[in-house]
Amino acid sequence: MTNKDDILQLIKTQGILPLYFNKDEQTSIDILYALYAAGIKTIEYTNRGDAALINFIKLRLICDTELKDMRLGIGTIKNAESARAFIDAGADYIISPGLVEEVIPVAEKHDLLWIPGCMTPTEIIKAENLGAKLVKLFPGNMLGPGFLAGIKSFFPNLLFMPTGGVEVTKESIGGWFKAGVCAVGMGSQLISSDVMEGKKYAELTEATKKAMALVKEVR
Repeated sequence: MTNKDDILQLIKTQGILPLYFNKDEQTSIDILYALYAAGIKTIEYTNRGDAALINFIKLRLICDTELKDMRLGIGTIKNAESARAFIDAGADYIISPGLVEEVIPVAEKHDLLWIPGCMTPTEIIKAENLGAKLVKLFPGNMLGPGFLAGIKSFFPNLLFMPTGGVEVTKESIGGWFKAGVCAVGMGSQLISSDVMEGKKYAELTEATKKAMALVKEVR
């Protein structure tokens, strides 16, 4: 299992963290392949439906047998029970939409990185005091780069990553990196319902390459 520092460095180096869920197993698999083809080496699969765990187990198998340098994070973890289930299924790290304290000891027991979602300075302070290294600013579209720019100096030792509303444009990605993020989480703006329903995997690969290139340009 990859350690916390390796995962943190991978997210920082990659600069974007694609995240998605699809109830269809094959669609979930095909999206993973499309992202990998673009050069992605870690993704967040989100726990947003009854099929999430079964699909995640399949993705884990593919990574273990074919895409051996791909790291699988699991997102939308809201309680310790689901954290345990996905860790048992081989999750490399845990992401929550909020500051879910009961998840922390579960992740720590397995020496896994946990990434909490925060929306206020109070939540960020609490997350830092609990040992967080990377904070997910969520929802990013409501907070905006100006929020991070206003508080960043108070948290010199924390890494930040917005999720929600980050678009595949120089303006959007550049605004966040200028504010001080280490990476941007990209969900429906990158892996849209149109891409999933239309099976537009080649388009997804190209859009992902574009997003990664924009990150390199604005850094």
